[in-house]
Amino acid sequence: MTAPHATRTERLLAAPIVPTIARLALPGVVLVAFQTAVSVGDTIFVGRLGTASLAGLALVFPLVMLLQMASAGAMGGGVASSIARALGAGRTDLARRLAVHAVVLGGAFGLAFTALMLAGGPAIYRLLGGKDAPLAEALAYSNLLFAGAASVWFANTFASILRGTGNMFAPAVVLSLAAVLHVPLSGALVLGAGPLPPLGIAGAAVAYVVNFTLAAAAMLAWCLRPGSTLRPKRADLRFEWLLFADILRVGALSVVSSVQTVLTAVIVTGLVAGFGAGALAGYGVGVRLELLQVPLVFAIGQAMVALVGTSIGAGRPERAKRIAFIGAGMAAAVCLAIGLTVAIVPDAWVRLFSDDPAVLAAGASYLRIAGPFYPLFGIGMALYFASQGAGRVLWPVLAGTARLAVVVIGGIAAASLGAPLVALFALIALGMAVFGGLTSWFVARAHWGTTRLG
Repeated sequence: MTAPHATRTERLLAAPIVPTIARLALPGVVLVAFQTAVSVGDTIFVGRLGTASLAGLALVFPLVMLLQMASAGAMGGGVASSIARALGAGRTDLARRLAVHAVVLGGAFGLAFTALMLAGGPAIYRLLGGKDAPLAEALAYSNLLFAGAASVWFANTFASILRGTGNMFAPAVVLSLAAVLHVPLSGALVLGAGPLPPLGIAGAAVAYVVNFTLAAAAMLAWCLRPGSTLRPKRADLRFEWLLFADILRVGALSVVSSVQTVLTAVIVTGLVAGFGAGALAGYGVGVRLELLQVPLVFAIGQAMVALVGTSIGAGRPERAKRIAFIGAGMAAAVCLAIGLTVAIVPDAWVRLFSDDPAVLAAGASYLRIAGPFYPLFGIGMALYFASQGAGRVLWPVLAGTARLAVVVIGGIAAASLGAPLVALFALIALGMAVFGGLTSWFVARAHWGTTRLG
């Protein structure tokens, strides 16, 4: 192992756990703020085009969320886990080969996403309720954005490769700078500025693809810079199924988890819509806060992937388990602070978006019921990321399946029996409890041994 990565790996194996997780998570937390600005900025610019454009953007949002979750948190977790375990075992040669295989998988998944959405996008958006002008706007945005899906996959793959080495700073800086560029570029392309003609909603999609293309190029340059341990040699360019399989063993199962998360959100939205526009808007405002916690826990989780993976590769599963539960406690503390605050004063959040009495009532009801369960949601997510680091993700994914079953089956049954809206919100909270409880139990009982390849 060459000196820079040897030193970093040794620090990951010896440093105190709490401050190390905090240090590694901090760049990701900062990145959350910049990426939130991107989402808010696009919504503001597209909102100026009219209701149909804003509705079209909303139709595409779950699929964009799936693209990000699959490439960054799911397959990205598989990539970071494999590289961390290789470096923990002192195998920089294996880490380089895994990085090459990860880039190939990123390109393949990116092209698959493009083919799926260009062919199936219209049917998917109609299934989500899109028609007429909103559907046309959704397709104008979606077709351009998903035509560039490979750029998103490449950017998040390179970020995951770097995170697997314990380098959280470089990807956070690159993606934050890309986000800073995205906001003015999106505004100029959507609304027009100077010599740039207004492209409408399609302009936001162009800005999105440019953002991730530049980020991917910058991180590729970082990985290939002279002296980089990850810079591949000619011998690293041969492909081995065993290395693809090691990444996919974690990443492909994690993609299933991402699909479950998005599917749960879509189905619950449909069920809540049956209670009227006010209830749907109130739930949407409430669940937005829940979704904001995902990238915060992701920042902690990616630190845990690197730390747990390095410990597993070094043959120290006991330290890996300590990291998992300490990190889960840190995630729970963040989610508890958010959950209790909005459970006690829900109007402080809901009134940021609406003063409509029906929206306020539904949003406050959701936050009072679901807010106290946010810590269990955070624990489940954090331990899921820790399991990625250990290369043992099957049981946490099944815990997510149990959550999906509770919410969807219970929600459909409640709707058919004419149960009130609070019953559906209670099922959502129960799903969080099931997810956090089962994941904790599975991880506590799991045997995390070493994983050696090639």
